[in-house]
Amino acid sequence: MPIESLGYLRLESNDLPAWKVFAGDFLGLMPIESADESLRYRMDDFPQRLVVAPGAESKMTAMGFEVLNKRDLGEVVAKVESAGIKVTTGTVEECAERRVTGFARFDDPAGNPVELFYGPVLDHRTVQLPTVSGFVTDDMGMGHVIVTGEDGQALYDFYVGLLGFFERNTMGGRENPVWFLSPNERHHTLGIAQAPGPGRLIHLMVEGESLDDVGRALDRAAELNVPMMHSLGKHTNDYMVSFYVWSPENYAIEFGYGGRRVEGEAATYEITEGAFWGHKFTPPPGAPGA
Repeated sequence: MPIESLGYLRLESNDLPAWKVFAGDFLGLMPIESADESLRYRMDDFPQRLVVAPGAESKMTAMGFEVLNKRDLGEVVAKVESAGIKVTTGTVEECAERRVTGFARFDDPAGNPVELFYGPVLDHRTVQLPTVSGFVTDDMGMGHVIVTGEDGQALYDFYVGLLGFFERNTMGGRENPVWFLSPNERHHTLGIAQAPGPGRLIHLMVEGESLDDVGRALDRAAELNVPMMHSLGKHTNDYMVSFYVWSPENYAIEFGYGGRRVEGEAATYEITEGAFWGHKFTPPPGAPGA
């Protein structure tokens, strides 16, 4: 499997103060020093998992997927280029800013920005997470994301046929298809939702090491007035117990525990309900009925 895991997520936002509260105080990520105005956060031994940079508009600027080494990066880049997609190699300065040895960037068929990297540069200082016992990462990476694409099948073909992701399950039927994919034992690392318009990020999940981490995060959401999206519930596909909130840009951010691991490729299936119980929906702030 050329792709190892979701290594990092890079965003731009026009409201960094809100993200400082959201990522640090609510999610419990560890802020680290930055040479610029960007907010940078650790959640484990990895140098930086989340970067939020100032921008005129709020958007995802990179899903960073880790590959094993320089050789694998070259092999995957060659495959991407053979599909007619332009690939740009990261400069020395860009690698240093990302704290990786090497990377390449391109847009997937929906226009979602992707970075493939190898060799994270570790600083070996123990991560300090004062409100979370730990996050489930290691061989499964940062968590999972869901992105959109007007042609969901083209995105599926790209990530499964070209990049080698495993298909785990689907939902939504033929009318509103969603595919759940992974390159590792996390049930899903990437979700693809068919939707009109350019591709965009709609969801990020992080997984705590204990159910108490979820409960304490629920308490913090209430204390900090973080708007709830889905109440506590249990998913039917990965069995995760979790809740969702709205981020400052109304991304769906999930904080969960107990997601199932799936070894290698397994038979795919379709789900007809997202949750065994719970996950009652609340619309975003300012929406009709909110």
